[in-house]
Amino acid sequence: MALAVYALLTLAQWCAAQPAPNAAPPAPKVLRHKPLAPALVPTDMVLGDTKPMLLGRYGDWGAYSAALGGKKICFVSAKPSSSETDPPGKSRDPTFIFISSRPADKVNNEISITMGYPFQPRSEATLGIGPVSFALATRQDAAWIKNPAEEPNLIEAMRAGQNAVLKGKSAKNTHSTDIFSLNGLRDSLDRAAQDCK
Repeated sequence: MALAVYALLTLAQWCAAQPAPNAAPPAPKVLRHKPLAPALVPTDMVLGDTKPMLLGRYGDWGAYSAALGGKKICFVSAKPSSSETDPPGKSRDPTFIFISSRPADKVNNEISITMGYPFQPRSEATLGIGPVSFALATRQDAAWIKNPAEEPNLIEAMRAGQNAVLKGKSAKNTHSTDIFSLNGLRDSLDRAAQDCK
């Protein structure tokens, strides 16, 4: 099931906070991090006490794996190629998309987003690929697909697309548009899947 992700959370906490089907997302927790690969994942990210291993960089995406508590976690990540706010010039923390798999938990290609600002309460965000747009549920500064049954369709659209356009509204009524290049996503997902069979 889709999972809320607080800004700069570790995947370890994501695993521990899985909601039941159709349940409200769990309350997020704040983390401390250590350096990983620049530009592709949040700066200073660790899983528990373990630094994720970079499996490879493909275009604008990176593929990673880690073992945590005897369970393997694989994920891909990217940051936007461009970002805009309205009104312009509003500051925010970095934005990232994660797509993670946890074979032991039978979770495959789960999308999570850290937005870089707290969303307006009870607001939705959207992730658009070409003419198709997917609704995202939000909590604090995290977003995930609102309808988990659509997640495979979103993954396939991202695999086939050129860009993903993320739109949201902050608690201070700032509108944001982030464009993610999908160059390298397909190879990153394939590499992560190979490592997380």
